[in-house]
Amino acid sequence: MTFLALDVGNTRLKWAQYETPVAGSPLLAHGAVFLENIDKLADEEWSGLPAPSCILGCIVAGDAVKRRVIEQMELWDVAPRWVIPSAQEAGVTNGYDHPARLGADRWVAMIGARHRLLAQGIQKPCVVVMVGTAVTVEAIDASGKFLGGIILPGHGIMLRALESGTAGLHVPTGDVKDFPTNTSDALTSGGTFAIAGAVQRMVENITRHCGEAPECIMTGGAGWKMGPSMSVKFELVEGLIFDGLLEIASRRFPVEL
Repeated sequence: MTFLALDVGNTRLKWAQYETPVAGSPLLAHGAVFLENIDKLADEEWSGLPAPSCILGCIVAGDAVKRRVIEQMELWDVAPRWVIPSAQEAGVTNGYDHPARLGADRWVAMIGARHRLLAQGIQKPCVVVMVGTAVTVEAIDASGKFLGGIILPGHGIMLRALESGTAGLHVPTGDVKDFPTNTSDALTSGGTFAIAGAVQRMVENITRHCGEAPECIMTGGAGWKMGPSMSVKFELVEGLIFDGLLEIASRRFPVEL
């Protein structure tokens, strides 16, 4: 009896197979492919996996990508389920104006972060940062209520926007410097400081709103790049969405297993 968790982002599909759909369950296998290579999963990465007993996915890519993923899972006789944000799940309350319109990845990451802190005996406000193609910064109070969040472009989108809108900015990636003295470093530093500043602002907002400083958890493929430039203390968690999927699955699949 195994559980397959899927995180389908804007750039890559990441997957992980666990022994059971329970938080802390042993990881059996994992991998990641770029979206253009999804159609090879059944013949390659997934061909040797034992058939999962249940599948739960989080997807932000469009319906066309979703159909391609489902086609690859036809090698197993298991229907996947997909997370759709709701008003409440796994102890987290959704404060979005229209809960179902919240990005599934944002919702699942917040659930993962909330339970990660609770497992450590920490019941404090939390800021959850995902650094990927886009960057999201979410605020959760000590009771587990999602207060709101912001979205801004990731490094790549910022650079491409400047290149397309400004003549002469086709330059290689630079380094983050306190005082950049060339265009490459200026572009890289500008994008990095924009993200770090957004996180700092959210920490200040939630501290003022809740009356205490929050914990800060960061995840996402580009999270490690941000570490040296952050002005707030944070924990970098690689598989936060998988943590959230396990928490949700433990509540959705208990009867089946």
